[in-house]
This record gives sequence, structure tokens and C-alpha cells, in this order.
Amino acid sequence: MKEFIVICIAVLLCASVTTAEEKKVESPDHGMFSPADMKWQDAPPVIPPGAKIAVLKGDPSQEGIFVIRFLFPAGYKIMPHWHPAYENVTVISGEAHIGMGDTFDKSKGHALTAGSFAYMAPTTHHYAWIESETVIQLHGMGPWQLYYVNPDDDPRKKAAEK
Repeated sequence: MKEFIVICIAVLLCASVTTAEEKKVESPDHGMFSPADMKWQDAPPVIPPGAKIAVLKGDPSQEGIFVIRFLFPAGYKIMPHWHPAYENVTVISGEAHIGMGDTFDKSKGHALTAGSFAYMAPTTHHYAWIESETVIQLHGMGPWQLYYVNPDDDPRKKAAEK
């Protein structure tokens, strides 16, 4: 009988841990999110249309630490650009391709599969493309900003011209 009670208690404990892990937990000093808890919305217009963003920590438009995820569709491309602060990239799923320089050239890119990490120092010129749906996570110090090497590549300019 004692063995049965111990087993029942163990099952209940495991069930409560699983339930807690599956629910979003957030307070001013901590946060935990399962993929289902992440709120995806259209990415900011500084990158081409079609991407989604989920803000996990902080506010990337303000000073301070931020963590965001981008969901990119197949065939997505970001032309050569740079950021005024370090950019730290982790590939969560899929495969991201990143190249360095002022000119978009797939032959000079690096394929980063799920689990890969990359970082770029401030003002490092780089570009990216996605061949199949991919999720990346960016973290750094805000405000997160992106400047195109060629201002004509800025999708906000293209949208204003329509």
C-alpha cells in the first residue's frame, strides 16, 4: 500500500511540473515561455515584409537588454546592412545563411543550421538569406537598429514609393 501511495504522489508531482512548464510564467524578475506562449506579429518595417517577430525580453526599441525571435519564410533575404551594437544570433530551427561585406553574394555566405550561433561586432556589414522557413533568436543591448549599406535597399523607402 505504501508503494502505491508513493507512486501516486510521484505521478501527481510529475503532472504538476509538466503543467507548470507548459504555461507562460512571467514577472519583473523572470520569464519562461513555451513556443505556444510566444506572440508572433509582423516584423518591423525596417526588414522586408513577410517576417514575424516575437519579443521575449525587454523592448528592442529601447535601451537595455532584449531577446527577440524572428520567423522567416522560405526565400527571405535581407540586403547588406549593419547595426550600431553587437548582434548575437542563434538559429532555433531551419537554416540561416549569413555573408559578410557590402555586396550580397551567396558564394561568400555561411550556412548556420539549428543550434548554430553567430555574432557581429558593431558596424560589421553583413547580409542574410533563408532558403526554408527558419526561426532565429537575437539578443543584445537596445535599441536594436538596422542601417542598409545601400539606402535604396531599405524596404521602408520602397513602401513609401508605392
